[in-house]
Amino acid sequence: MLIFSTLGREGSNHHFVLQQYLVAHGIAQATRIVLFDDFHCGARALIAGEADYLLQCAVHPAAAEITGTYRTAMAVVDAFISPSRPMALVRAMGSGEGSGKVGVQPATQSYADLSAWPTVVHEPTVLAVQAGLAEGRYEAGIVFASFAAAHAERFEVMEPIGTVCDAWIVYGREAVDEGRAVVWNGSPVARQFLERIGRSPKPGGS
Repeated sequence: MLIFSTLGREGSNHHFVLQQYLVAHGIAQATRIVLFDDFHCGARALIAGEADYLLQCAVHPAAAEITGTYRTAMAVVDAFISPSRPMALVRAMGSGEGSGKVGVQPATQSYADLSAWPTVVHEPTVLAVQAGLAEGRYEAGIVFASFAAAHAERFEVMEPIGTVCDAWIVYGREAVDEGRAVVWNGSPVARQFLERIGRSPKPGGS
């Protein structure tokens, strides 16, 4: 059984996208997912053989650090695009000690206008932002839309964000590039390239 690791907890966007990736490859039933609190723990576990692959969002604040720090012991072996879980900027309907503060995971900060809140607090995950809202530490936050729906009596949606399509990185212990670019020539955008220069995709391309 293959072991894939990523940032947790269950229900995180990383967990959600990893599940979609495994289903797309048809290997979900032959894999086990292990969740870590931070990517340094995940990278060290991969290098030690405690996991076979590690998934990280390319826009995660730690992406460059992880890629550079462990470059001699693990390698990027795949990359893909995937939409996130639907998101929204929500606000508490009652006042509390979190007044004036908005919580965000740094990669989501540009998804909405946060100028109404004088203090922006960064959290490591969207789930941590949700916990801060639930505990009354923030007046507002960018969270999963399902959170607002589940707590409609406490929070109102200020701005629906919807899904955001990001790039994702898969790390493994064995490099696959052999010193050249690894490109999916039959990808949807590859077909766009050919159509725009007046060439037809090769038969059988997918």
